[in-house]
Amino acid sequence: MERVETGIPGLDELIEGGFPKKRMILVSGATGTGKTTFSMQYLLHGAKKGEPGLYIAVDQRPKSVREDMKSLGFDVEEMEKEGKLAILDASSAKVGYTSDERYSIPQIGLDIDELILKIMDLIDKIGAKRVVLDSIPGLGMQIEDEHEVRSIILKMNHMFSEENVTAIMTSEVPEQNLKIDKMKFSKYEAEEYVADGVIMLHYLGVGSESNRSMFIRKMRATEHTEDILPLEIGEKGIEVKPPEKGYEY
Repeated sequence: MERVETGIPGLDELIEGGFPKKRMILVSGATGTGKTTFSMQYLLHGAKKGEPGLYIAVDQRPKSVREDMKSLGFDVEEMEKEGKLAILDASSAKVGYTSDERYSIPQIGLDIDELILKIMDLIDKIGAKRVVLDSIPGLGMQIEDEHEVRSIILKMNHMFSEENVTAIMTSEVPEQNLKIDKMKFSKYEAEEYVADGVIMLHYLGVGSESNRSMFIRKMRATEHTEDILPLEIGEKGIEVKPPEKGYEY
């Protein structure tokens, strides 16, 4: 099976070289766990390898995403100028504002079918090989129940596969103790069943100490570690560390 490098140092060797090509991966976690950083790092790595990427900003304004990534040493704007990365602003339409971004959804509102058509158009326009939808809960104003969530994700998954892209979607969960809590892998508890892979990000901050970790819940057609893996966010963005004996989570 063909693989797509993630661009996350320390991760690819744990999943047989990368994500399965043309599949959709769920990256989930509580607030502040690094979902957007993980996703954008994946896109920027592809852009440097000649694999253009599309980032669909449903929650954060594109300007904020650029600023956050720049603080980690990643120049998103440069990749955009070179035509290697595009950001679709869906956040402004969701709240009824006009966007000044190059690519955006009309102010009249965020319609799911229109969003899918816009995504397809941009994939073709920039020749995208990687896509990030950040996030599924950000579409919540247009989603009424779990069955509709599943239908939307199935549509997205089929569309990404037909367009020959490897995609990440993000979702939210409450902060959890990976050791004792009954695990919840997504906001609607439907995303993980449709996705081809599920990666959980966890963050526990205690005073001046903090522990970040990652858990690969599933990765279809892939042998992967089942360990809780320490993470660091620094000058290289997110980096996966080898499992440590006695690691607290």
